[in-house]
Amino acid sequence: MGTDTKAQRRQTGADYSRTVLTPRTAFPMKADLPRREPQWQAFWEERRLYQRLQQERKAAGAPLFVLHDGPPYANGHIHLGTALNKILKDFIVRVRAMEGMLAPYVPGWDTHGMPIEHEVVRRHGVDRHAMPVVEFRRLCREYALHFVDVQREEFKRLGVWGDWEHPYLTLEPEYEARQVELFGQMVERGYIYRGVKPVYWCPRCETALAEAEVEYRDHTSPSIYVAFPFKEGTGVARELASDGAAIVIWTTTPWTLPANQAVAVHPDRPYVLARMGGRLLVVAEPRLAAVAERIGADDVEVLRRCQGFELMGATLSHPLEAREVPVVGDDMVSMEEGSGAVHIAPGHGHEDYEVGLRYQLPVVTPVDDQGRFTAEGGPYAGMPVDEANPVIVAHLEARGRLLASGSIQHQYPHCWRCKGPVLFRATEQWFASIDGFRRQALEAIDRVEWVPSWGRDRIRQMVAERLDWCISRQRAWGVPIPVFFCGRCRRPLMDRRSIEAVAALFRREGSDAWFTHEPEAILPPQTRCPHCGGTRFVKGTDTMDVWFDSGSSHRAVLEQREELRWPADLYLEGTDQHRGWFQSSLLTAVATRGEPPYRAVVTHGFVVDGQGRAMHKSLGNTVAPQEVIERYGADVLRLLVAASDYHEEVRVSDEILGRLAEAYRRIRNTARFLLGSLFDFRPDVDAVPYDQMEYLDRWALARTAELSDRCTLAYGRYEFHVPFHEIVRFCTVDMGGFYLDVLKDRLYCEAADSRTRRSAQTALYHILDVLVRLVAPVLVHTAEEIWQHMPEPRPHESVHLARWVDVSAWRRPELLEAMEPFFALRREALRALEQARAAGQIGSSLQAELSAKASASVVASLPVPVEQLVGWLMVASLELRATEDGTPSGDGASAWRVEVRPTAHPKCQRCWRHVPSVGSVPAWPDVCDRCAAVLEGAD
Repeated sequence: MGTDTKAQRRQTGADYSRTVLTPRTAFPMKADLPRREPQWQAFWEERRLYQRLQQERKAAGAPLFVLHDGPPYANGHIHLGTALNKILKDFIVRVRAMEGMLAPYVPGWDTHGMPIEHEVVRRHGVDRHAMPVVEFRRLCREYALHFVDVQREEFKRLGVWGDWEHPYLTLEPEYEARQVELFGQMVERGYIYRGVKPVYWCPRCETALAEAEVEYRDHTSPSIYVAFPFKEGTGVARELASDGAAIVIWTTTPWTLPANQAVAVHPDRPYVLARMGGRLLVVAEPRLAAVAERIGADDVEVLRRCQGFELMGATLSHPLEAREVPVVGDDMVSMEEGSGAVHIAPGHGHEDYEVGLRYQLPVVTPVDDQGRFTAEGGPYAGMPVDEANPVIVAHLEARGRLLASGSIQHQYPHCWRCKGPVLFRATEQWFASIDGFRRQALEAIDRVEWVPSWGRDRIRQMVAERLDWCISRQRAWGVPIPVFFCGRCRRPLMDRRSIEAVAALFRREGSDAWFTHEPEAILPPQTRCPHCGGTRFVKGTDTMDVWFDSGSSHRAVLEQREELRWPADLYLEGTDQHRGWFQSSLLTAVATRGEPPYRAVVTHGFVVDGQGRAMHKSLGNTVAPQEVIERYGADVLRLLVAASDYHEEVRVSDEILGRLAEAYRRIRNTARFLLGSLFDFRPDVDAVPYDQMEYLDRWALARTAELSDRCTLAYGRYEFHVPFHEIVRFCTVDMGGFYLDVLKDRLYCEAADSRTRRSAQTALYHILDVLVRLVAPVLVHTAEEIWQHMPEPRPHESVHLARWVDVSAWRRPELLEAMEPFFALRREALRALEQARAAGQIGSSLQAELSAKASASVVASLPVPVEQLVGWLMVASLELRATEDGTPSGDGASAWRVEVRPTAHPKCQRCWRHVPSVGSVPAWPDVCDRCAAVLEGAD
């Protein structure tokens, strides 16, 4: 312990000052984690301890536990969110290993997709449309592999163990081949189809987006009410047409009106014809007051009522063009907003598209890949849709069809990458039919353990309500969709033989081969179009959604790596992955195997600042993991993760990190004291058998067993904050606040080889052995440092090769219960001592004599004789008295009444106790008889 002048003090002669003995190996007072942690990581790598752990567990026939790594995106440095994720995974893998399981960790990276393309274009200043595809893909690959290396080192710096030499990458040929094979299985089962449907479309990134790639953000949109005059019809509709009435629609996307093909009403809801602002308008009755307010109509006169179905079949005049559109009925029409009538543009909305299918409406999409109107857009051709909005509103007003115009602030879908608003745009895309296996997916969800439990309902609702999965992207950097089109009839070729041929090609050469080989070189000989018999083919140009890439990892990794297995025992990611990787993995697994790819799913929240705000550069509240590590060390960052209820938001601030650094010091200082006290202890020689140990030492082991049980149980349940709080309390209250303080007299002043001192050391050794293993999954570097300073022989070269300590022999709940009466006495004694100290009666508690009074039953319940209690209370003497009436004494707050008086006994210059025997041995006039005997024995 070096600088600790109390931990190894022994009397060595007539000089009664407590001197320091040099320890076997000094455990540093200062942690200096930023400098020391890389040294321990080098120690692990040099000895290949992760590999040793796997070999030892496998040789022992340990049960397998597989945590499958959700691949982070290889784009830029890690942030606190990715650090949180990796640290949690490391906790779990290390805990399972401590439980005796074989728990390999194979890290992975997601390496395809649009963000990498964006960065390559930005960094190299290239036009991806103007350069050869293979050359552009080469730049993307180099970029992705660069950040795989960067992130790998950053994750390792966090203390995360794993097979870093052999990660999985979604760009690897074997991975791509297995992904294509999984896709082929879905084709065989009839789940993949091509169709023209509205999808999320980013006009800046020029690609379709999946639901998981869309973020909802605040957005200001136009808000207009438009009149569609009745043209003709039967029954009520004919009368409305003859009256010159118009039906009112509300929209926040005026740019979709050129694509309008119908107006929908709710068949079973009431509608009214009302005179408002000098016009005859039809609206849903529940929306009448709101519409009147929006269009500024002071006087409203209801002229007639009808049901929605009575309006169906009517013909309306389009508000912008010289054409007519029908009134249709649909239950999706809401009575909560708008006018109760919805303008339908099948090319620009999923619900609109579904309505269009039922009524065979044309799918018109007069908007190109960049979000500009095409020639089909007439007077708006060439305009970006957002610029066309005010022009369209002006045209409506000029034609007398605009009833009201304003703006609205609402949540609107934005691209996850460029952060700009997206469009609904009907394009020809490849889809996975979720309806084909939705029921099986929902049943599979119910067979999974979700932690926390609300995760089940969250993903269940998403799967129950999700649309068909658009799996095609119009990008260059990705896995090509393995489809060929017949050169004669243009119909797609996508069967088992063709897909197997593509998979074999990718396995040999990687997916770049799709762009370097002609179809004839890829397809099996004599391949013919199944529709027209044609023999000439062209390759498709779409790539797969990156969520399909990562969602195939259960097939490409769990089934391929011999150290793993399908299904995984656990997936762990952020809560956003209920709509991302958790879901894409589930869907591809259920579609091909009918089972979920995981047995359990754990989710964590996001990292926020100390005030609960999301971290953004614009707010100046971002904190990089590297900054925390450079200041505090990785172990303190890991302690932050352990201390948090990670299912919720994880807060980070200087104040929080400062508190955790203090908690870390408490744990470290406890270990430091234990190590210093064991400097001359060899467990194989000096350990005292349990039944010969002192009562207090057996209590300490019982408390340690209780700590171990609580921590290991919580670890197994992924409740990492429980061990954090239990260990800090154990170090602060049980050890630092009582046991270790009481023990100093035996450690410093009893004979070196006495049974009582060796009993204390035996307990301390066992406590340290338990404690170092309990903190090992979290404080990986500190635990290793402690382990390497522990007395030899050590059972393992590294603490991370060890298992939990078997504490069954120390479980003594009756012993813990028996100590409670003493702790009640101690609480009252400490209060009385503090009052006496404040009054100037005493300084140290060793100068105090106590008189304690309680009922006879309470006095009798004390666990040991009064002589031992004196030492436990660290006072000069203790007098116990039972009250005559047998009832508890005191003021009602306690069963004890304690009085304090200063002692008249002299102070032993060696042990500092005040006892009558000081000077009783002439040869040692300044010490007590106990210390004199020790000194004579030392001589």
